[in-house]
Amino acid sequence: MRLPRPHCVRPRNDIFQSLPRTFYHCEERSDEAIQKNMKDKSSYIYILFNKRNGTLYTGVTSDLVKRIYEHKNKLADGFTKKYNVDKLGYYEVFEDIEEAIKREKQIKGGSRLDKIKLIESINPEWKDLYNSII
Repeated sequence: MRLPRPHCVRPRNDIFQSLPRTFYHCEERSDEAIQKNMKDKSSYIYILFNKRNGTLYTGVTSDLVKRIYEHKNKLADGFTKKYNVDKLGYYEVFEDIEEAIKREKQIKGGSRLDKIKLIESINPEWKDLYNSII
């Protein structure tokens, strides 16, 4: 079964030209549309931060809401717990976990500036996006 494509767009910035076709970020939508999209898709990459231009963390998951909840509540020992990195700054949605893992590796292999540009492309005010996905 093919999942419906959400109302999302590819960024038009030059830095994003080499991204896979499955990459897109979602524009602001109603809570109902966000919830439907979160249920329809199966894989996510995300970037967390602790403060504006602070420490960054990139991860991949099949359940974004649950994983961010775990980061916020320090349920797993590791980097994010040690450095208090618990604010969702950016995420991408994928239909295929393998594509999500490839994208996570691409982002992790990029520069810090590239990660900051990704966050600021959809979240220029560095707001915690967690409440918009629950």
